[in-house]
Parts: sequence; C-alpha cells; structure tokens
Amino acid sequence: MSNNDDMGARLASVEARLQVLEDTDAIRNLKSRYAELCDDNYNPDGIAALFAEDAVWESESLGRYEGREAIRDFFARASSIFSFAIHYSLNSQIEVTGNRARAQWFLFMPCTLAANNEAMWRAGIDREEYTRIDRTWLFSYKHSTPLFHSSFDKGWSRERFAEA
Repeated sequence: MSNNDDMGARLASVEARLQVLEDTDAIRNLKSRYAELCDDNYNPDGIAALFAEDAVWESESLGRYEGREAIRDFFARASSIFSFAIHYSLNSQIEVTGNRARAQWFLFMPCTLAANNEAMWRAGIDREEYTRIDRTWLFSYKHSTPLFHSSFDKGWSRERFAEA
C-alpha cells in the first residue's frame, strides 16, 4: 500500500467518523426542536413536520398514532391534556448506522393537567428511531414508557402513579 493509499484510507475513516458526529448532533437538535414545540402549546404542525410520513408515535399512557396526520391530530388535542409542560430530554444514547439511527432518552417533565389545573411531575424513557430523508433526520418511531406520574404536592416517593 502506498502512502497515498494509506492517506486516502485514513481520510475516508476520518470523514466517516465526522459524519457520525454530525448525524448525532442533528438528531440531538431534532429532539430539542421536538421538546421546544411540545412546550409551545404542543404545536401540531411543527411537531408533525419532524416525523416521517409513516412514523409511529406511542405512549403507554397516551395511545398509539400511526402516520404523520394521526400524530398531528393527537398533538392538536394535547394541550387539552397538559395546559403547561416543560420537556427535559436527558442522558441520550444515540447510535447512527447510515441513514438510520436509534436512541434512548430519559424524559423529565414538570407539567399541569388541564382537566383539574393540577401540577404534576412526569418522567419516562423515550426509545426512538430515526430516518434520514433528503439529508434531513426525521422521527420514524417514538415510544414512551412512564417511570412516574406524580402530583407535585405528594411527589413520586409517596405517589408514583397518580390518577390522570
């Protein structure tokens, strides 16, 4: 192998690793944008635009929605569930493989239930899959598993899952 071949292989390796870093950062930005739109009164058009046409969004406590339009319809109603929320997405583990990726995040969400104006603490694990379409990363699958949903006053040590 000549020096030029070795240099070419090393350059290709650096470019591949750089692409993974750029893709990982783009996925973090996608997740941040999702949280920002959720905190903006669950902006349904903005949120739906972050999902692939055939994406699935599901939560063990809030249901399963298949396709971008169903996801948009759910988020058009979400502010009637939570009148206030701040979504903190923490401790990401992102794995990129070409035009596909998957990640796990922890969610911490102080919020207010719209039905009774009750302050709540919510936490869960988000397991997500992504696809790159036309150089843009989109959600292809999102599943949320609750860890706790507790009233602000009682907290999760006395009431891990409150009645919603």
